[in-house]
Amino acid sequence: MIDTRAFQDLDAILRGMKRAHLAAGPASAALRRDRLTRAARLIRDNHGTIATAIATDFGTRSRYQTLVADVATTVKMLEHSAEHLESWMQPEQVESPGPGMSAWIEQQPLGVVGVISPWNFPINLAFGPLAGVFAAGNSAMLKPSELTPATSQLLAELVPAYFEPSELSVVLGDADVGAAFSALPFDHLVFTGSTAVGRHVMRAAAENLVPVTLELGGKSPVVVTEGFDIATAAQRTLTIKTFNAGQICLSPDYLLIAGQDQQAFVEASRAFIASTFPTLQNNPDYSAIINPRHFERLLGLLDDARRKGATVVSLAPQGEPDFDTSTRKIAPHLVLDASDDMQIMQEEIFGPLLPVQACAGFDTALGYINARPRPLAAYLFSDDPAQQQAFARHTTSGALVINDVMTHASIDALPFGGVGASGMGAYHGVHGFRRFTHAKAVVRQSADGASNLRLRAPYDTKLQPIQAFLEA
Repeated sequence: MIDTRAFQDLDAILRGMKRAHLAAGPASAALRRDRLTRAARLIRDNHGTIATAIATDFGTRSRYQTLVADVATTVKMLEHSAEHLESWMQPEQVESPGPGMSAWIEQQPLGVVGVISPWNFPINLAFGPLAGVFAAGNSAMLKPSELTPATSQLLAELVPAYFEPSELSVVLGDADVGAAFSALPFDHLVFTGSTAVGRHVMRAAAENLVPVTLELGGKSPVVVTEGFDIATAAQRTLTIKTFNAGQICLSPDYLLIAGQDQQAFVEASRAFIASTFPTLQNNPDYSAIINPRHFERLLGLLDDARRKGATVVSLAPQGEPDFDTSTRKIAPHLVLDASDDMQIMQEEIFGPLLPVQACAGFDTALGYINARPRPLAAYLFSDDPAQQQAFARHTTSGALVINDVMTHASIDALPFGGVGASGMGAYHGVHGFRRFTHAKAVVRQSADGASNLRLRAPYDTKLQPIQAFLEA
C-alpha cells in the first residue's frame, strides 16, 4: 500500500520540477555540460567523506573498492558524457522523402527522470544514470537506498550545495517512500535492484504509462570449457566474486565446468584466495555483508545446500572461521554438486558463495543456460573461436564477456543493461543519452505540398498509378 501523504509530498516536488523544466525550455549544451561537471565535482570534492559514509553503512567496505567502483568510475562516466554530448545532441538528418521536403530526428529531453538506486554501489548506481539523464537535458529526482543511511543522508546534504532543487532533488525514506516514488508520473523511471521489487516498480509505473529502465541482475553464469587454463578461470572469476564480497548485480552466480576439472578448480581457488586474502576477518580489503538480514540469508543458502547434498568448501584462511556474526564477514565458499532444487540455484546470491556444477560439455552448458531466465551477464572461458562465436549467437544475456568477468561495465562505449528477467533498457555513454532522449520525427513540407496533395480527393485520377505500382 502506498503512503498517501508521502505520495502527495513527492508529487508536489515533481510537479514543481516539471514546471521549472517547461519554463526554462530545452537545456543548452553549456548547461548540460555544467550539470555533468558539477555532478563530477560533487564526487571529486567529497570522495573522502563519501568513502567514510559507505564504510559506515557496510561496517567494513574496502576503501580502494569504493574509490575505484563508486568514485573514479562514476566521475569518468560523467566526464565522458560532458565531452561527447554536443555531438550526441545534433539532429539526425534522414533521406529527403520528396522534392523540396526535408526530414530529421530532433533529440529532445524527456523532462524529469526518477532514479531509484540500490545500496551495493550507492554512488555509482545513483550518479551513473545521471550521466545520461543530464546529457540528454533532463532534470532528476533521486531516491537512494534506505539500507545505506549514512551515504543517502550525505547525498541529501551535498546535492543542494551543487544543484538547484529544480535540477536535482534527493528524497529519503523507507520502502513505503520507495513505493510512492515509483508511482509518480515521471517522464522516465530508472530502477536498479531485485527482480521481485522490479515487478512492483514496473506495475506502479504502468499506472501512469511511465517508461522504465530496469537493471535487475539475476543469475549470471560462468562456463569454463575443457582445455582452458583452470587457474586463470578461477582467478578471474573469484576476483569479482570477492569484490565487494560478491554483492554485485554482475557477480558470477554459478559455474559450469567439466567434472574432471572440478577438483582442479577447487585447488586453484584455494591458492588464489590464500594469495589475495591471507586474512579476511581483520582485513580492510574484504568487505562485510551489508546488514544482518542479508548475512543470515547467505548462511541459510549454505545450510539449505548442505541439507540437499551439496559439498560446501570454505576458502577461509587457515585458523579463521568461515564467518563471523560480529564482523558480518563470510569467507568465499564453493558449493559443489549444486542442484536445481537448492535455494542457492534459484535466487540471486549477492554474496561470496559460488555454486559449481559438473557439466557434460559445451552444448550441455548452452542448453542449461537457455533453459533459465536470461541473465544480466554471461561469462565464457574458452580459447576456441568457434565456441566463442557459438556462445555469443546461441545465448541471450545483457552482456557477454569472454575470458574475463564484468569487464564490460567500465567501458563507456558499451550499453549496460539487462534483457528479459534481468531487466530492460540500457545506459552508459551514448546509450544513456539515447535512453533518456525522445527522438522526435520532424518533417518540413515542400512549397507545393506534393505529399499532402496525393491524399486529397477526388481519387479517380490517382487510382491508376497506385494500381500500376502494386502490380509491377
